[in-house]
Amino acid sequence: MKTLRTPDARFASLPDYPFAPHYLEVRDADGTALRIHAVDEGPRGAAPVLLLHGEPSWSYLYRHMIHGLVERGHRAVAPDLVGFGRSDKPASQEDYTYERHVRWMGDWLEAMRLERITLFCQDWGGLIGLRLVAASPERFARVIVSNTGLPAGTGMTKSFEQWLAFSQSVPELPIGDIVAMGVARGMSAAVKAAYEAPFPDETYKTGARRFPRLVPLTPQHASVAENQAAWGALGRFTKPFLTAFSDSDPITKGGERVFQERVPGAKGQPHVTIANAGHFLQEDAPAELVQVVHDFIGKTS
Repeated sequence: MKTLRTPDARFASLPDYPFAPHYLEVRDADGTALRIHAVDEGPRGAAPVLLLHGEPSWSYLYRHMIHGLVERGHRAVAPDLVGFGRSDKPASQEDYTYERHVRWMGDWLEAMRLERITLFCQDWGGLIGLRLVAASPERFARVIVSNTGLPAGTGMTKSFEQWLAFSQSVPELPIGDIVAMGVARGMSAAVKAAYEAPFPDETYKTGARRFPRLVPLTPQHASVAENQAAWGALGRFTKPFLTAFSDSDPITKGGERVFQERVPGAKGQPHVTIANAGHFLQEDAPAELVQVVHDFIGKTS
């Protein structure tokens, strides 16, 4: 497997992102070594809050939440998925599969030796993160899902169909503009440029281009059976499980209901809706989300 690595200079002086990089190496089944980057801030003795991003963002999405969580005494861990951020990027679209991503992040999680985890996951962070919960529920103390899902071949919305068509046809994938379109409260040019930082040119965007095609929305997609099995495990997950979706995301609108209905740990929880926030609600309402996470940990510890 050929991989690309974004030069460090691309990450210099990004707004509100002063964090030191931390790296771990995992090995693919074909023997390729892949370096995975994570932000890891706050007291090492504290139980970790694991912040998983999605497509086409990276750990920069969580910068304000990281600051807020650390200020409240939490350890905030925000990895970059393979293909994004400061993590290595396989160069061929065929090297990106849903199952590979689950294995890569599962190996990373095991190497990190994280326990008593509070998971906060959004977009593809949920598609991968919930598979990790299903595989290793003992590692997780509680889960917060936000603007995400765990599709298992039941069809796609019109909004996702439009996103899929755009992502596969646009000659140059405008990462910063895509994130900005999913933000309700506006985004500066400097922040849009920061989202572009991991991608010096189109060759680095192979994962961002591939991810929409990997979502198992139809019975013909790969990973439908694996996600159905994960739903079986989530159907036995009795630890605290909270939904915190936004009110202005057409892609995941109404997606919180399936979690509230099917996950035992979601019963009776103080589920919240974040007002005036789009798909990337970490940009729109980071302080509100920090409070949600902090309060949920406090009420369920």
